[in-house]
Amino acid sequence: MGLGDSVPGVSGGTIAVITGIYDRLIFSIRAVDLAACKLLITGRFIDFWRHINGNFLLILGLGIFSGLLLSANTVLFLLENYFEPLMAFFIGLVLASVWLLQDNFEFRKWQNLVALVAGMLAAIWVGTIDPVNATLSYVYVFVSGAVAICAMILPGLSGAFVLLLLGVYEFILNALVDFNIPYILVFVAGCVIGLLAFSRVLAWLLGNYHQLSYGFITGMLLGSLSVLWPWQQTQSYYTDSAGELQALHAVNVWPLNYTELTGGDAMLIASLVGMVMGSLLVIVLHRFAGSNSRSRSETMG
Repeated sequence: MGLGDSVPGVSGGTIAVITGIYDRLIFSIRAVDLAACKLLITGRFIDFWRHINGNFLLILGLGIFSGLLLSANTVLFLLENYFEPLMAFFIGLVLASVWLLQDNFEFRKWQNLVALVAGMLAAIWVGTIDPVNATLSYVYVFVSGAVAICAMILPGLSGAFVLLLLGVYEFILNALVDFNIPYILVFVAGCVIGLLAFSRVLAWLLGNYHQLSYGFITGMLLGSLSVLWPWQQTQSYYTDSAGELQALHAVNVWPLNYTELTGGDAMLIASLVGMVMGSLLVIVLHRFAGSNSRSRSETMG
């Protein structure tokens, strides 16, 4: 999830769905409630830890942090030098995941099909929004953090891209670099409040409308393919914290015309290999998760 969040257009929520931990993640975050606070305040630390599924959240948090650290040297290098194969790898992840997710809902039911189409259109629509010129304030930064973290745990949406759309991405980066503590704290507070609130909405939806929810999630994954398309021609840019131009909006082009339009190497063979590797990784993870579940069930039995 840390590696995914470091890639523009990829959501940590997407990786959570791919690895089969999405439901567990949402319900674990939702468990941070008043009952958990009461257990913590009264010194019942073991009960508090069990209540919030602490081991799972701790290990996941360490994994996300490790992924973010690894991305500083690995993913950023791949983005700069092997963008096309990397995006093709993520497309392979998504396509294989969509195929496996069909077990979570009945595709033939019209309600689930409508949810799938709605999710796909929502993901595509977000990718077409133009960034705003925001007047920054503590309230706006707080709301931006809350909205971005919601996007980050939704499959198919990129939290970093949402910050770009809201016009605060560069500001938050500079705040982190300059140790602007007041704005950092306000942004983090927005993320925490947004995460705790939105996790309850997602948990309610997963608990009461599981098939519709996964129909929508599958649609969002399919919609994200337009953002992950490896062969893109940049239309607009933004300036990062180092003063360098970075791509903001791009149009997808046919790989056979890519070199003519952009002057870059389409890397067709490497991209095909990346897509196959991404698909195989999902299948291996799915089988590994399934074998672990069966082992736990046999042990409990």
